[in-house]
This record gives sequence, C-alpha cells and structure tokens, in this order.
Amino acid sequence: MEFDYIVVGAGSAGCVLANRLSADPAVSVCLLEAGPRDWSPLVHAPAGVAAILPTRHVNWAFDTVPQPGLGGRRGYQPRGKVLGGSSSINGMIYIRGHQSDYDEWAALGNAGWSFNEVLPYFRKSQMHHRGASEFHGGDGELYVGQIEAHTATRAFIEAGQKAGYRYNDDFNGAEQEGIGQYDVTIREGRRWSTATAFLTPIRGSRSNLTVLTGAYAERILLQGKRATGVQVRVKGRSQNLKARREVLVAAGAFGSPQLLMLSGIGPESELKPQGIPVQHELPGVGQNLQDHPDVVLGYQSTDNSLMGYSLGGSLKLGAALVQYLASRRGALATNFAEAGGFLRTRPELVRPDVQLHSVVSLLDDHNRKLHWGHGFSCHVCVLRPKSIGSVGLQSSDPAAPPRIDPNFLGHDDDVQTLLKGYRMAREIVAQAPMARFGLKDKFSDGLHSDEQLIELLRRRTDSIYHPVGTCRMGNDEHAVVDSQLRVHGTQGLRVVDASIMPTLVGGNTNAPTIMIAERAAEWIASGQ
Repeated sequence: MEFDYIVVGAGSAGCVLANRLSADPAVSVCLLEAGPRDWSPLVHAPAGVAAILPTRHVNWAFDTVPQPGLGGRRGYQPRGKVLGGSSSINGMIYIRGHQSDYDEWAALGNAGWSFNEVLPYFRKSQMHHRGASEFHGGDGELYVGQIEAHTATRAFIEAGQKAGYRYNDDFNGAEQEGIGQYDVTIREGRRWSTATAFLTPIRGSRSNLTVLTGAYAERILLQGKRATGVQVRVKGRSQNLKARREVLVAAGAFGSPQLLMLSGIGPESELKPQGIPVQHELPGVGQNLQDHPDVVLGYQSTDNSLMGYSLGGSLKLGAALVQYLASRRGALATNFAEAGGFLRTRPELVRPDVQLHSVVSLLDDHNRKLHWGHGFSCHVCVLRPKSIGSVGLQSSDPAAPPRIDPNFLGHDDDVQTLLKGYRMAREIVAQAPMARFGLKDKFSDGLHSDEQLIELLRRRTDSIYHPVGTCRMGNDEHAVVDSQLRVHGTQGLRVVDASIMPTLVGGNTNAPTIMIAERAAEWIASGQ
C-alpha cells in the first residue's frame, strides 16, 4: 500500500495532522494507531478517567525505571492506546502554558515559535465557549468549555482568594497567575478528544484518508537518509507501507524516540547494545525528557457529595448514572479536577512556578489505591523542573516498552519548589470556605518540619502525565528536529508531537501538542 503521507500515532497531534492534510483531496493520508477505535464508554464519559488511569484499558500504562529521587520507587506513566491517544484518557484540562514559554522557544533559535506566532494556531483549533476573542477561537473543531462545578470546587476557589491569591477567570487569557476554574475539552457532558473533534467528522467522507487501528509501527523504512515508509504489524503480520512524500512520527514523548531508535536513528550507545545497526547517528534522540513532578494532598471528608466509596455514595452513584444517561449531566460529567491555580512560590519570580489541581475525590497513587469513604485532593506540581531524564530501549523488540527515566526530584531545587508549593496548597485547604466539608489530612497529618515533608514528597511524588522533549527542536548537535520539525540529517521525516518541545511549558500539555500539529500541518501541506 502506498500513500503520500503516513502519520504514526492517532493521538493529540496525529488526529490533527490527518484532518488537515487530508483536506486536500489530491493527497492520500494513512493514519496508524496501535490501539483500538474509541468505542469504550469510559473514554466518552468524563468521569471514566478514574477507571482508565489505573488500568490497561486503552492505556499503555508504562512504568519508569527506579527513581533515586523517589526513594527507589518506580513511577507510573499512563499513555493513551486508542484513537485520540492521551486526549482520550487525560484529565481534559485545556491550558496553553505561559506566554513566555513560547518566546523562550524562539529565543533558543526556533524561528516561528514565539507566542505571537503560535497564538493563531491555538485559536484555529478552538471552539471556545465564550466565542472568538483576542486569545480564543470560536470556529475550530476542538470544543473548549467549562462544566458545572461542584460546591467543593467553588469553595476551593474562594479559599484560594482568602489565602491571598487573585481570582483568574481565564488561565489562557492575558495573565496566567491566580486561582480559578479550568477550561476543559468536554462538550455537553462528553469528552471532546482529538479523535472526536478532528477524526470522527471526516472518516466517512474523505476517501483519501485511511485509518488503521491495531497497527503497531515497528520501524521507519529508509533508503539512505530518506524515509520511504513504515513497517507496521497488523493482526500479527508485518507489512510495508510506502510514503511518497513524508513519514510523520506522532507517537508521543515515549513512542516517537523509541520508533526512531528501533529504525536505527539515534545515539549509537542506545542502538548498539540492542543489535540495531546505526542508520543515522543522532545523539539527542531520547534525551531531554522533562515532566512535571507532582504530589497529591489527600483529605477524607464527612461530605458524601464528594466522590468516594460508601453505601450512601453507591446509591448516589447509581442515581448519577441514571442522570448522566438521561441528560449527560451530574457527577459522571465531571473530570474531577475542576479548578486549580498557577502560583509563585517566591514573590520575586516573574511567572508562576507551581500549578494546583483541586479534585473532588480522594486520589491516591493514580487511583490505584482506593480508600473507603469520601474525600478531596489537591495536586501540586513543579512547572519548570531542573531534573532532566531520558527515554531509551530495553529491547530491539518493537512490542517491548521503552526505558523511561524522568529523574524525578533529581535536582534539589525541584524538591524545594515542591515543598513550598505543598505548604501553599495546605494553607489554601485550611481556609474557612473548605471547613464545611470536614476535611482530615490523610497523608501528612502531624508532619510540619521540612525534613518530614521532604521525606513525604519522596514517598508520594510522581508524574502528572506531561512528558515532553525527547525529540527536541533546535539547531545544536543534540537537537533532533529543526524549527519546522524535520529530523536533522534526513529527508521525508518529521516528528510532530510533544517530544519536540525544547522546554516544558508551564501547564498541561495537550493544548500545546494540538497547536504543534496545527503549526506543522501548514508547513507540510505547503511542501516546506
């Protein structure tokens, strides 16, 4: 089979690429996805995230190598294995990051990536619930709205103001700092993934678009330094798909560097031990892994309107299911993390360095540890960690998971920032508006000294699912792609996903990944 473009990975970037490129009826596009179609009701009901994250249902559910900064624990890295990729299993929060993040990308030598240059591509995708404005688009495919907030969510926002932080009604507007409710990719009680937004509306009407699910990309086919196609395994059989114009790798911060290395593109030190011949030495592949280290404050509550496990809660959950099926409203229409904040741990900082997510349930170990009763949680994450990790190969077998080492809390500055953020979140939850929920600290009650809390952080910190940077954009010898996302030293090959970010943005990474695909699609379609 032969196509003009082959897109590897039908996630946040891949669905956008497939939509934009197939808009030209003169070109043919093949979209490959290792996972199934997005049939699962757990994908489409926002509350289904609570069941997807801790399981292997449409989830790669990767483990990291043991983390010295976390006391030797292995971290957990959920990633979407389904049409829509991680946009089909994530928390549905729409955040762009701080405007200065993109100006820094441009300052690093990446032409075309300043905030003013990328804003039109954020706006292009958006169908914002408030309509078009300076910072938002009104006519795009990706619905961005707000949900009916729980009383505890509203109380958290009020508590943040009582603690001295400004209210912010739009984290994606002129200023990011403050406490407020999140914009979310939820429309009329339904998850609005990139598959729902960009793929479902066109699949039946564009004969030039082929979508293959259950299709595992095994390696990129090369003739010299030119990518000519992809070897893909479908139903246990390997076959070669040819790409007349380009192969576009959109397999994410773990999958993209893994596929490049399996294809002989990467550092010899990673390839040689696995017996993979070096086709193109590129030392930066798999390096520069950055992710937001995150710790969750957990509280038990006497209020069973919060999500949890109890006899009364079970009866309420049954009623919520009936309500959701009838009107797509109520407790099953929530993403749980309805509000949060972007705060500075030191007044002299020019931008927020920690992010909070308030959650209307008691969350422990990615929801893999359940507790009887009801509760409330608050995430705290370090927005620009100094700890840098890597992704490598554990095997030459494409079915084997990659080696993931985020190096969480490997730099003491990250520990200190997280500690300050933890204390700030604790102070917010202690404010009077939260008193009515009868909250009791589940994990850090009686711990007050820096030493006690740092030991707690090392026991409880992990990812909040924002890995980036492993196919970094730039012009130096360790950069993997150039400013138009072409893999250095090759032809007909680009990487288009969160792995190209040179630095981690200050916020959730789904919206920036969609923007990256919008930006790249224009270059690809014009033959640049």
